[in-house]
Amino acid sequence: MEEEPDYLPPGPRAEPCETEVLDDWRKAEAGQAARLARAAGRLGALDDRLRRGPEGWRHRLALIEAADLSWFAGDRIGPDRLALWISMRLLGVQDDTAALARVGWAVRRLTGGPGPEVDLSAFLDRRDPENLADAAEPFADRAGGWLDLTAQASELHPITRACLGFHLWSLAGLGQQGDRMEAAVTAARIAASEGKGAVFAPLAMGGAGGLRVGGLPVDRLARWLDGVETACLTAMRHLDDVEAWAARAEAEMMPLSGKTPPSLRAVLIEWPVVSAPMAEALTGASRAAVQRNLAWMETRGLIREVTGQGRFRMWRIAT
Repeated sequence: MEEEPDYLPPGPRAEPCETEVLDDWRKAEAGQAARLARAAGRLGALDDRLRRGPEGWRHRLALIEAADLSWFAGDRIGPDRLALWISMRLLGVQDDTAALARVGWAVRRLTGGPGPEVDLSAFLDRRDPENLADAAEPFADRAGGWLDLTAQASELHPITRACLGFHLWSLAGLGQQGDRMEAAVTAARIAASEGKGAVFAPLAMGGAGGLRVGGLPVDRLARWLDGVETACLTAMRHLDDVEAWAARAEAEMMPLSGKTPPSLRAVLIEWPVVSAPMAEALTGASRAAVQRNLAWMETRGLIREVTGQGRFRMWRIAT
């Protein structure tokens, strides 16, 4: 008797076990040794530069990275809106408060505090509601599962371990709105966990190609390492420009008296874009003193106005 064909769709494929997953990433790291060495070298150079530099550099890079990550995550928050939100909680008519809150969270986590490997739930500001249904898996359990898996790969380089954690984020059930931002920020902190100056490893500066998903672990890691190297180079070049500007501005502003000029220089170093109300709030100087010094600096080509408007103007350093 002829056997009837099986028209049923194939069943779901079994997920690979944790051992197989980790073995794949160990093999990927071994196959990308040269790339890993280059990326680690770039991150090490950035770490040393930030360790010896002013505190404002870290804040500046965190703002730029968070704004770039917001485009990767789909929120598309520019540095100007981000600066106004963080410094003065100012909103525009078209602003998305939830998106700004997510990017503001990213800035806070990229500038300091305990890392994700201490308490992931606290790091993400996510806790289980008290009325959690019995059938739902508590977030703390899912976060613990992710931490356990990354801990099993402790022999991997932090940059590799960060990549592994980023790509296993959704598989661990940690996804929700904004989860791409959370995953990237968490990975950025893990990658720089051994640093003394850099709080995070740049991932999105100069492009977010390293955050693209798809492919085997070896392909994902290769993109990740290239992305980290490119982002670190971008950050270093940016700091070169800021450092050169700071020296030029200090020399040209030497004849100016009072506390406002050096305070205003420090604000311009720390923030990618600055408005007069922001500078007033951050320096403690009067509005008149701030506007007078901004006008003086703009006249001498130290800063340039970026909005092209008569009101709500913002300036950045002219490198």
